[in-house]
Amino acid sequence: MAIPPPSKTAATNPASNARRMRRIIAEDPEWTLTIIPSLIELCLQHIVDNFENNPILPQLKPEQQRKVLDRLSTDMPLRVVANLISDETYWRRCCTQRWPVGHVEMYGNSWKRMFFERHLQDLLKLFIPGTTDPNVILDMVPLCQDYVVRLQVDQFLPPVKLEQALQEMDQSDSASENELEEVNMDHYQLGDLLAGLRRLEELDLVFAVKDCGMNFEWNLFLFTSRDCSSLASAIKACHTLKIFRLTRSKVDDDKARVLIRSLLDHPALMELDLSHNSVGDRGMRAAAKLINHSQLRILNLANNKIRAAGAQALAHALSYNTTLLSLNLRLNCIEDEGGQALGHALQTNSTLTSLNLAGNELSEPTASLFSQVLSVNTTLTCINLSCNHFGLDGGKQLLEGMSDNKTLMEFDLRMSEIGQESEYLIGVALSANREAARLRTLQPTCCHLTVNSITSGAAS
Repeated sequence: MAIPPPSKTAATNPASNARRMRRIIAEDPEWTLTIIPSLIELCLQHIVDNFENNPILPQLKPEQQRKVLDRLSTDMPLRVVANLISDETYWRRCCTQRWPVGHVEMYGNSWKRMFFERHLQDLLKLFIPGTTDPNVILDMVPLCQDYVVRLQVDQFLPPVKLEQALQEMDQSDSASENELEEVNMDHYQLGDLLAGLRRLEELDLVFAVKDCGMNFEWNLFLFTSRDCSSLASAIKACHTLKIFRLTRSKVDDDKARVLIRSLLDHPALMELDLSHNSVGDRGMRAAAKLINHSQLRILNLANNKIRAAGAQALAHALSYNTTLLSLNLRLNCIEDEGGQALGHALQTNSTLTSLNLAGNELSEPTASLFSQVLSVNTTLTCINLSCNHFGLDGGKQLLEGMSDNKTLMEFDLRMSEIGQESEYLIGVALSANREAARLRTLQPTCCHLTVNSITSGAAS
């Protein structure tokens, strides 16, 4: 049957059209074909929405925990999530949101450790004494004490309230560094923080200001006496500390002695790095005492002001030392007197494996003595004597020493004026030593395979 055309009244009457539409459209204009969420889903979403005030997680099943953690915001207060959430996926989201670049393998493959170490480091870098509330950092201790293993801070901001006083002193031609230090330029004191970090093993500090631009002042790079004494007390009390680095901070002899004195008989310290400072012979004598009063394995005093007297003190300690494995005195000025003293010590030392004396104004007499060292020492595997002045005769003597050496694997003599022929032949000797070492590592495996083959043949 044909459908009659709409009447003229229906076409022109909007109310009539609405009535006809009501017959084919649902009463609820927001109705869709989407499945209504289950009661469990609604409850989980409610938990997520109210997580800050009522953090429910351990009571949930594993699959329910997974759904909650996937939906949870990374901006949750740390007091809520720090000791509650151990899921690495959640902390990975937190890290990638804050820091686009990050290498989790540098943090023991733990995203949670990476988050808390970097978060604490950022707080320390932006702390302004006298302005920032110390509780901003101290309140973090109960939250991160189980996760912070390494602390690397390459900036400490000075107080800003003394800017006018500093400007007045800068205008005075007679203002000395000591007078400037009398003005309170002390930085954040780490004592209370380190006392609470019960897993801390590595501390790497630089007392400087980054990106200061046109506002550069030497006072921004001042490691004060109070900073030094406070830090010394803090590291002495931190019995878990294994690695301590304080670089590029203008540490002089007096401050070095204060720091090293606090590390004597330290139960765990294995590495000390005071490179790129102003440590001289007096500080070197303190370090020489330290290596025989601790379990120190690595000592780095590169780019300081150590001369022959300091090297002689260290050489005397090395003669009796049985723990130090690596010594770096690069870019000092120990000269032949200090170099020869170290050479004599290495004739009896049977522990040191790596030595760096690059750029120390050494010449032929030191090369002559190190030729004897190469002949008798069987523990050194890496020596760096580059950027010295050994000359052709010194190169020949070092080559003669290498002819009796079977253990050295790396020998850096670049820019030491020994001549191409000696440098080439020393390289050939090093290659032979490395090949022999490789064969020695393979020999037990080869013997094991041979024994197995003989046994199998006898059985057949």
